[in-house]
Amino acid sequence: MRRILVIGILLAGFCLTLIVNAQTGAKNGEWRAYGGDEASTHYSPLDQINKDTVKNLQVAWTWKFDNMGATNGEVNTTETTPLMVNGILYFTAGQKRNVVAVKAETGETLWVWHPDEGERYDRAPRKIHRGVAYWTDGKGDERILTGTPGFQLVALDAKTGQPIDKFGFKGIVDMFEALDNDLKIDPVGKIGNSSPPVVVGDTVIIGPALLVGTRVNKSNIRGDILAFDVKTGKKLWAFHTIPRKGEFGYDSWEDGSADYTGNAGMWGPFSADPQLGIAYFNIEAPTNDVYGGHRHGNNLFADSIVAVNVKTGKRVWHQQLIHHDTWDYDMPAHPILLDVTVNGRPVKAVVQWGKNGILYAFDRTNGNPLWGMEERPVPASDVPGEKMSPTQPFPIKPAPYERLGLTEDNLIDFTPALHAEALKALEGYRYGHMYEPPSVVTPTHKGTVILPGYGGGGNWQSGAADPETGFVYVPSVTAISTIGLNKNDPSKSGVDSDYTMGGPGPTLASRLPIVKPPYGRITAYNMNTGDIAWMIPNGDTPPNIKSNPALAGLTIPRTGSPSQAGLLVTKTLLIAGEGSGGQPILHAYDKATGADVWQTALPGPQTSLPMTYSINGRQFIVLGVRGTQGGGAQLVAFAIPKPAPPGGGGRGRGGAGARAGGAGNNN
Repeated sequence: MRRILVIGILLAGFCLTLIVNAQTGAKNGEWRAYGGDEASTHYSPLDQINKDTVKNLQVAWTWKFDNMGATNGEVNTTETTPLMVNGILYFTAGQKRNVVAVKAETGETLWVWHPDEGERYDRAPRKIHRGVAYWTDGKGDERILTGTPGFQLVALDAKTGQPIDKFGFKGIVDMFEALDNDLKIDPVGKIGNSSPPVVVGDTVIIGPALLVGTRVNKSNIRGDILAFDVKTGKKLWAFHTIPRKGEFGYDSWEDGSADYTGNAGMWGPFSADPQLGIAYFNIEAPTNDVYGGHRHGNNLFADSIVAVNVKTGKRVWHQQLIHHDTWDYDMPAHPILLDVTVNGRPVKAVVQWGKNGILYAFDRTNGNPLWGMEERPVPASDVPGEKMSPTQPFPIKPAPYERLGLTEDNLIDFTPALHAEALKALEGYRYGHMYEPPSVVTPTHKGTVILPGYGGGGNWQSGAADPETGFVYVPSVTAISTIGLNKNDPSKSGVDSDYTMGGPGPTLASRLPIVKPPYGRITAYNMNTGDIAWMIPNGDTPPNIKSNPALAGLTIPRTGSPSQAGLLVTKTLLIAGEGSGGQPILHAYDKATGADVWQTALPGPQTSLPMTYSINGRQFIVLGVRGTQGGGAQLVAFAIPKPAPPGGGGRGRGGAGARAGGAGNNN
């Protein structure tokens, strides 16, 4: 039996439990998976950049996306997080999803693979993308795998960028053909992919991204999760996120609604445990996102975490985190796997969260909650045809990382006048419980306001974990959304759902957020105890808040940016940009306390998650940023400058490939 030494120490005013065991996270100074490792910890034990040296970081090189096949002039954003293997970075660039290899030390471009999908690309949903996957047989065969916007799986030679001839048809698998599309719905323009595959052994698994489900037919293509042989491209299995007749979970779709309901894909990144042979799927809502009158019942496996056997595709266990979702409260954050000690007992844990502001923790071997779950009553709906679940699951621990529900106490209160204006702005809206049902817009009613909003809470950025301490770090946003339902006229809209979403939300004349700050935050959990260790705002107070005339003469506390930070954990630091809605600043926080150790300006706001690696004795941190003032997105690489050679001048910064690309937004 593996020895686990638990050492309790007092650090910065709270009890921190160290688990001394085999090091996990990214290994050997590389970054071989999207999340650093298949467990999605976003952790590296590298420590050349630490609390003492981080102040010396400088930009080592940049790689620009300006000429990477942009569409409609969109060249200014990227969500790609590179891999680093054997001294080479691999990433996607541009909406067409070119795959690029560059030298990790200098940013010099080695090769670019350009897809050409024609109409499949033109009509594809969710063209944004977050990266690639890597596989090797350990004998010289190295492959880069990616999903295209048009829903094809591609295997490239990692050395040359050429398609692997014996994989699928000339390196490409048509995943339209691999779908169990028993409804015979034309998949073009309805299903694609937006996050990297996950490779476990010789199995490559990929999740689908579908059209946003607020204005689609009640019948839609289903979000099957697909697995293929990484050597040949042969389909191995499909996991039905919406069960077919006779399968487990089918009865949770009343009146046969599983026979036609669609979506329930997996557009966010996901995770796996190679030792257990289990992949962990974080599944989105079914269609229609905000009206469930066509799909009564709890609707498995929508809004669930599902553990699946990698070799067979069979369900090992599941936990549905939201029954009959009508709030678009997807679970796009990748599950984080780490080993913790709970009540003196070692546990292989999985931690999951999503847009609804709640963090869930389970034993990843069997799905048992670490601190229990309970079903609590929630409000009923008055929408014709709707039938909500009477209860929703809530964990007993940990505490939520966001405010749950919009109450008077949550409203802006910098001044009594602003608080009164917020109350006035909410007149005619329904609000209160976090699971307050959507409502029909009428001449006297404006819809339902929810907190967290359907953009999060948490989102695809997920978070990071420290396998040394059992800490998990969660970025989130405190913001409202409004769900007003409008009776649909299929003859005018071409959509046969009874209701679709529309209607404005409440606003203040000052354009200030209607809720109290912090508007964005980072929350640290000690997952050995299930307690929150610390919480900090995500950055400083934004300029539009500081300079708002309605706040003139007031002392405003640090509010944070209304954005999900992108996180990376190292030996001593939590590295965090403020996210796409934040300021263009990179922070280094003390991971034990949340103290802001260092910060520096970025060329644009962070849009992808940071990663780190070491090459030739030098540690780098790389992240993507949005272009500004007409420029394209960039990858920016930071490192500590090399010391000047004896008797000579300092060495200049490395060059960069002048490639470019664009990307759209994703919900």
